[in-house]
Amino acid sequence: MNDKLVFLGLLYFVQGIPYGLQSSLLPVYLRGAGHSLTRIGFTKILYFPWVLKVLWAPWVDRLSTKRWWLVGTVSGLALTCLSSAALAPEAHIWGVAGTLLAMNTLASVQDIAVDGAAVGLLKGRGELGLGNTAQVVGYKAGSVFAGGGLLAVIDVAGWSWMFMLLTFVYAGVALFVWGAPVLDDETVRGQQADGSKKGGQGADAMRPWRVWRKLLAVPGTPWTVLYVLTYKLGEQGAVTMFPLFLLDHHMTARELGFWNGVIAMGFSICGSSLGGLLLAQFSIGALMRRVFVLRTVSMVFQSSLLTVLEPSPLMKGMAVLSMSVQHFLGGLITTLTFTTMMHCTQRAEESIQATHYSFLATLEVLGKLTFSALAGGVVDWFGFQVAFLFFLTLSAGTALHVWTATFTGALREHQLKDQPK
Repeated sequence: MNDKLVFLGLLYFVQGIPYGLQSSLLPVYLRGAGHSLTRIGFTKILYFPWVLKVLWAPWVDRLSTKRWWLVGTVSGLALTCLSSAALAPEAHIWGVAGTLLAMNTLASVQDIAVDGAAVGLLKGRGELGLGNTAQVVGYKAGSVFAGGGLLAVIDVAGWSWMFMLLTFVYAGVALFVWGAPVLDDETVRGQQADGSKKGGQGADAMRPWRVWRKLLAVPGTPWTVLYVLTYKLGEQGAVTMFPLFLLDHHMTARELGFWNGVIAMGFSICGSSLGGLLLAQFSIGALMRRVFVLRTVSMVFQSSLLTVLEPSPLMKGMAVLSMSVQHFLGGLITTLTFTTMMHCTQRAEESIQATHYSFLATLEVLGKLTFSALAGGVVDWFGFQVAFLFFLTLSAGTALHVWTATFTGALREHQLKDQPK
């Protein structure tokens, strides 16, 4: 089991690096250069490959092996970082955007392969909880490393050295995956069955409507689709905009990189880790019901801080506390969510499991991406206070949606008992 966790955690770590670069480093850089919140919000379009990944997921499911796809995509990320080391962001902003677009494209393909491997590797509720903890913690650790750690030292080390470091990180992980023994098991080799079965799968890949029918027919999928599209809406608006409010009124870019990019994300990782431990002891429905209520309360506290515009040590302390609590609860919710998604996927036929999980993960990204792109415009148009009232309303609505499902919907206890143990 430890080998599985190390393998998955390392792959999700390098997968989180592009997100950290774009979500933490790029907004601070652009805001410091005087760009509007609306324009910063529209940089989220660079995440678009994550929305499209469900289109090529069937091919990753059926062609070659998971090892081949993982080594190829991670090696491609190393080459992309190597080419990026020659760019100067001040003079080549479009080159930087192209680099991030390429990194997101490669990381999205890598995600399909590693998710498919995880579905095959993790067995039983205990392994699912720990495996999804490794997924979320690894991804967020990569995000912290790129968006917090590198932001804090970029003024000293420089852009080129930063991307040279990333080149060596990706190259090392590619070599590790090439020799990883956990991929020797045939259950994670891209569903390579006998010739007749393989031919039938290929026919399905050429007729995507058949795959879509199979995906939507999996028990629990309709509720899970609605949930993953909406569960982060209010939180995502606050997480995206509150740091920029602090940059405008209370903190420097370096302070923000440390407190939001490192400390708050550290709390997020703690929350994600706790989620895996709690899943081994308590039902997922009971956990989600309580944590979503706590998240709504934390957003009430954070929204109240928007009335304070004068810088002070007390305000900085309250802001750091608010971000830390919000990230802690967000990390816990993310682990619970990805475990719920994997529970649902394991009900699907083996031949479409990676595609099914990628479908849910794509919708999860789409919900967050769409709202993140629009959040800046909402703040520019209505102001921080009105916008955060809207974010709070969305968060409360999601809590009600989850609360109802634990009693009458997909999260009812007797339904969850039918999941693999």
